[in-house]
Amino acid sequence: MSLDDLKRLVCQHIDLSWNKGRLALTERLHSKDFLYKSSFIDRPLNSSAFTQMVHDIRQAMPDLQVVVEECIAEGNKVMTWSTLIGTIEQPAFGYPASDKVLSFSAMAFWTITPNGEIQTICTMFDMESFRAQQGLAIQALEAKALP
Repeated sequence: MSLDDLKRLVCQHIDLSWNKGRLALTERLHSKDFLYKSSFIDRPLNSSAFTQMVHDIRQAMPDLQVVVEECIAEGNKVMTWSTLIGTIEQPAFGYPASDKVLSFSAMAFWTITPNGEIQTICTMFDMESFRAQQGLAIQALEAKALP
């Protein structure tokens, strides 16, 4: 696959899963040993667990849109920087429902197999911004810094 093909595959995955909720199609893009890792969850997820997580988030945030701001490919890896925009209409993952439209960033690192399947996604969400926009307590910078 060309680097442009890799970027198209990743953007297609984002659009099908997060924006459209076409999760059966999304799973077809995963390798048999697919793993999803994220700063948002405490353990790696396989393909079916990832699909369930996306479903649950989309249920809580039905207006969710993920806008890919930047997509870079090198070798068999792709990096995306995205902005997530939406409203939490139902409590989810310990966060309360709100009428506030949230906008926060995520960076993801993707690994693609030689036959064009998505093998891993490692995502980092800007949870501090997410929490601040909800009016929830955030950890002071000095409390996070190592001595």
